[in-house]
Amino acid sequence: MPDDNNLPRYQVYALRYATREGRRQDNFIGGDPHDGPMPMDYFCWLAISDERRFVIDCGFTDEVSAQRKRTYLRNPVDALELLGVRAGDVEDVIITHLHYDHVGNFDRFPKARFHLQEAELAFATGKYMRHPFLSHAFEVEDVVGMVRLNYRGRVVFHNGDTELAPGLRLHLAGGHSAGLQFVSVHTQRGWLVLASDVTHYYEHMESGRPFTTTFHVGDTLEGYNRLRAIAPSPDHIVPGHDPLVMRLYPPPSPDLKGVAVRLDTPPMERPLNA
Repeated sequence: MPDDNNLPRYQVYALRYATREGRRQDNFIGGDPHDGPMPMDYFCWLAISDERRFVIDCGFTDEVSAQRKRTYLRNPVDALELLGVRAGDVEDVIITHLHYDHVGNFDRFPKARFHLQEAELAFATGKYMRHPFLSHAFEVEDVVGMVRLNYRGRVVFHNGDTELAPGLRLHLAGGHSAGLQFVSVHTQRGWLVLASDVTHYYEHMESGRPFTTTFHVGDTLEGYNRLRAIAPSPDHIVPGHDPLVMRLYPPPSPDLKGVAVRLDTPPMERPLNA
C-alpha cells in the first residue's frame, strides 16, 4: 500500500437532489418508541483530483420521483455542471448499489464505465426479486439498462474490496443490498468514507439499529464496524441520506447553499440533539 503522503488529495462533494418527509417509526426495523418527523435527503457524490474524477451514484429521474412521491429538487446529472463537470465527459461512475435512487440517470453518461460489485447485479437479477419486499427498491428498467451496458463492455465488476485508483477505494459491505459497496477517498483531511446506504443516517450506525429496507441484518451491523475500521474518526464518515450532512458541511460557494456541500473540509460540531 502506498504512503498516504504520496497519494492524490481529492476534493469531494455531496449533491442534494431530492427529499421526502418521513417518520422515525418508518426508518428503523421494529419502529421507534419516540416517533416524530425524520425527513430523508437524497444525494450523489463527486470526487475530483488533479488526475481523475469519479461520479458516485446518479440518483433518480423526475418520472421516478413522481411515481414514488418524492420531492424532486433538481436532476443530479444537470447539477454536476454547477461543479464544472459535464456528464458527457465523465469516464467513471461508481454505483454503490442498484436501488432506484442510486442508478437512475445512468443513460446520461454516454462514455462512462460503471463500477459495480458483481454480487449486486446477481442479486438484482436473481431469485430474490420474486419477493416485493426486496424488489420494491429497484426499478426494473435501471437493472435491465445495466445488463445492456454489460453486453456493451461498459460495466466493470468488482469482487470485494479494491483500489480503483490511487487515493480511492471500494469496499464491499452488503446488508442493505447484497452487493452494496462504499467508497473511501483520500482528501486533505485524511481518508473520507462515503458510506452510501451502509448507514442511511448517523443514528443508524450509532444506535446499531438498521434501516427498514435491509436484505441481511447481520451484514448491515457488521457494515457499521467496517465503516469505523476504515475511517480515521466518526467525523470522517458521511451517511447516505441524512439531512444533517447539509448542515454540517459548507457549500463550495454561496450560490450553491442548499444544493451542494464540500466534504473534504472538517464538519461543524454536531448538535447535541441530532
